[in-house]
Amino acid sequence: MRRIAIYGGTFDPVHNGHVEVARQVRQLFELDEVIFVPACVPPHKRNANITSAFHRFAMLALATEVDQRLLASTAELDAPQLPYAVDTVARMKREDERLFFLIGSDSWAEIRTWYEWPRLLTMCDLIVVTRPGYEVDSHNGIDSIDIRGMDKSRVADLLIRETGPRVFLTDAALVAVSATKIRAAVQLGDRESLEAMVPPAVASYIEKYGLYKTE
Repeated sequence: MRRIAIYGGTFDPVHNGHVEVARQVRQLFELDEVIFVPACVPPHKRNANITSAFHRFAMLALATEVDQRLLASTAELDAPQLPYAVDTVARMKREDERLFFLIGSDSWAEIRTWYEWPRLLTMCDLIVVTRPGYEVDSHNGIDSIDIRGMDKSRVADLLIRETGPRVFLTDAALVAVSATKIRAAVQLGDRESLEAMVPPAVASYIEKYGLYKTE
């Protein structure tokens, strides 16, 4: 079966941390594709000042164009009335694919607040990636498999035995980049720092359209 991972989030903007997580997880789990799915308006951020869906998707398209196995999808942008992860997985799930849903450890800590989270855990495997500043809680009452420190061959054997759906905890990628730092660099006009945090094409796009100049 093909292995596909959905990587959801606001991506405001997409940065090198997001891209590196996708690449490392794709290699570790031998995924055929990682699909970035920007949220139209995340349910928990409806009152936040979020950049338009058009710009966020455009930046994702630029960030993924150099890697054929990283894709950007408009699945949630096309169906704003269905904003939850469980809805997205239901729409993207295919019979001939093993579907993974990629989240950070901060989201994992809040998984019990997600809409219909028990159903989500029956529909796909979850990959929980450690992020800087967060400690993965592997004892929150939900069964999980801790693969931190495992190499690709051990993970491959595990995936054969564990046919899913399961929750996997990994520290495959640690890149300390944040949207807050990106915004600060833009407001200071610090192009060098910006280019160190986002793909070059994304830095040029931010500059061209004057994004993040004011908060």
